Amino acid sequence: MTRPIEIVLVYQSLLGIYGDRGNAMVLRQRLLQRGIDAELIEVEPGDVVPSTGSVYLLGGGEDAAQVSAVKHLKEDGHLFEAIGSGAVLFAVCAGYQIAGQTFTVGERDEIIEGLGLLDVTTRRGTERAVGEILTRWERPDGVESLITGFENHGGFTTLGPGAAPLAFVEIGIGNANDGTEGAVQGKVIGTYPHGPVLARNPELADHLLELALERRLDPLPNEEITELRRQRVAAIRRQGLRR
Repeated sequence: MTRPIEIVLVYQSLLGIYGDRGNAMVLRQRLLQRGIDAELIEVEPGDVVPSTGSVYLLGGGEDAAQVSAVKHLKEDGHLFEAIGSGAVLFAVCAGYQIAGQTFTVGERDEIIEGLGLLDVTTRRGTERAVGEILTRWERPDGVESLITGFENHGGFTTLGPGAAPLAFVEIGIGNANDGTEGAVQGKVIGTYPHGPVLARNPELADHLLELALERRLDPLPNEEITELRRQRVAAIRRQGLRR
């Protein structure tokens, strides 16, 4: 009997304040719709993080939660083991920042060592990024797709040579108001938008699943979702013109 695909939602009590739990629900549902058995596993600090997962998810949180999450994940060690074995990590906002080399917290901008899974560093930005964001993402097949979401972050993230941008900003701030958004390094992907972002961007959700399964998936056409995305993109662009 084939084991179900394990989707591991990490530390929602620390990194779950922006509804990013929905990303895990979207991934599981898109697998089930294709007849692929999938299990959602939730772990909290003190629980052992399973090393058998196919996709791991980190979400948004505040400064103290970021520091605590890094401490527990380093002590546990199994997330590193899973990624070393080929698992996917999808990290959003604070999760994205802690996946990097270093990030800062507090009014004194104390530098904290991150998980080191992405070659990025995060420092306090010159402005707070708050609002709808629209970016252009080139899928692995070379076709351009749009990513929509809501960003709300005070940190600005700089990419090192080991990481590539996930997407390029049309409207919004992104990593550091430098035209880039998110980062990709192997099967580790970081991004700032909430929404939850995978509910708003099914092509990105399927990309994560294809990375995990190492095969292409049949599309799941949905005219309602397509029309909703069209309306949302149009609304963001109208807002962008008024900024």
